[in-house]
Amino acid sequence: MAVSSESVDISHAMVIAPVSPADWLIVAPSILTILGGAICLMSRKDTAAQPRIGVLFLMLLVFATGGLFLHVLDKGVVTMVMGRWLPPFGIAFTADLTGATLAFVASLVAFAAGVYGIVDVDGSGRRYGFYPFLLLLMTGVCGAFLTGDIFNLYVWFEVLLIASFGLLVLGNERAQLDGAVKYALLNIIATTLFLLATGLLYGLYGTLNMADIAIKTREFGIDGPMATIAVLYFLAFGMKAAAFPVNFWLPASYHTPRIVVSAVFAGLLTKVGIYALLRIFVVLMPEARFQLQDLIALVAIATMLTGVFGALAQTDVRRLFGYLVISGIGSMLAGLAIGTTPALAGTIFYAIHSIVVMTALYMAAGVMNAMGGSYSLRELGGLYAASPAFAAVFLVLAFAVAGLPPFSGFWPKVILVEAAITTGRVWIAASILVTGLLTSIAVGRVWIFAFWRGGPEGTPDGAAEPGALAAAPGLARPVVWLPLGVLLALVVFMGIVPEPMFQVTGRGATTMVDPIGYVRSVFGDSL
Repeated sequence: MAVSSESVDISHAMVIAPVSPADWLIVAPSILTILGGAICLMSRKDTAAQPRIGVLFLMLLVFATGGLFLHVLDKGVVTMVMGRWLPPFGIAFTADLTGATLAFVASLVAFAAGVYGIVDVDGSGRRYGFYPFLLLLMTGVCGAFLTGDIFNLYVWFEVLLIASFGLLVLGNERAQLDGAVKYALLNIIATTLFLLATGLLYGLYGTLNMADIAIKTREFGIDGPMATIAVLYFLAFGMKAAAFPVNFWLPASYHTPRIVVSAVFAGLLTKVGIYALLRIFVVLMPEARFQLQDLIALVAIATMLTGVFGALAQTDVRRLFGYLVISGIGSMLAGLAIGTTPALAGTIFYAIHSIVVMTALYMAAGVMNAMGGSYSLRELGGLYAASPAFAAVFLVLAFAVAGLPPFSGFWPKVILVEAAITTGRVWIAASILVTGLLTSIAVGRVWIFAFWRGGPEGTPDGAAEPGALAAAPGLARPVVWLPLGVLLALVVFMGIVPEPMFQVTGRGATTMVDPIGYVRSVFGDSL
């Protein structure tokens, strides 16, 4: 059979230009975490080597996402399409400034958790997969932040959920299994709704590429089917972000695993849900956000208030912090409801702040438990006498989570309140301010009972010997104080020097509101 000698022009279907070496940073997080997880899994019986391997790959992940962040900051939105197929045929990884920033901050938090886990996770936890699961979790988290394909967003959610199930049951205690069932049930429902909405969207537009969907929704507007799809997405990601009224799974499960696992969950998992809501309702379906903004505002206010009232009712520090995670989700949803560029910048800023401060608070709770022997406020006391330095660390974190100056939580709340007042949404502004006041009271209770009080409940002040670091020698090691100190430094830096964050989050919000740069990165300058 004769073979044609004519050359085939593949330029209309495939990328023929060489890929810039810097663009490989988009897929580097997935490659590093999968490779590191596989190596950790193969060496799972060597419990001494597990932390070294895991922490090494988490450090490489920080370098990769940090390099990607600087690359996007300099060059703008960056896209790589798998298999060299041109979009929308090929599966795209697209990194805008918001996604790159969140991936970098998430990697820093995961690295801190990996170091903290050297002490918090025993040999059994290492053998049964703490570090492989943590790396696999970061595969899903970074993939979700960097994907340009809506079905792949579903895939990355599945990856991080599988890893989170493994981390949640690590230890096989009854409370962990009970928490895992509640966690799994709601997340499976949310995932099913996500997949259903994505199938309907593909049936409607015949594409899964986010940039392509953004073009088509702006061309055809929003009709009955699109409104249905938007509601399904809001419900699905609202569940994953622990928004009211489908947030009861979070306080029922986050207090059950090891404290380092709770710290990672509190810092990262709900923020992926918030990021997905931003991506769907700002970049892909802005008109749907406009139609649902009153509903989103009501959900935001209810989430803020139920979260903070739940925190006020708790005596277990872990449960209390879990409700504060929920309350913070409400503040982020408030920015989505307002919808202006400053409000969305405030949401992105708040998400970064929450990733750092909630992870640090759970790590601090682990130190409190090691010093006082309990997570219950009734059984804690005298921690200030035991360690004034640690008491100061906790006080800074408490100020930050309450949104008090001069720490990281103050500025995003200022931005959100100003945006709410400017657009006439006074109730949102009032809810943010009331939530901040009640959060101050909630964390103030922790300070008074656990630190300022001389001893546990029922003992006269000063009668009980205060806990001491000597009673928990592992806490004196740098592997505990180093990650907590790094996160604390970020909290202080973002509060005292907020201008870099203003610029990054402002640019990120602008790219979302006007995604022409995002679309051109995927389809080229011809659009």
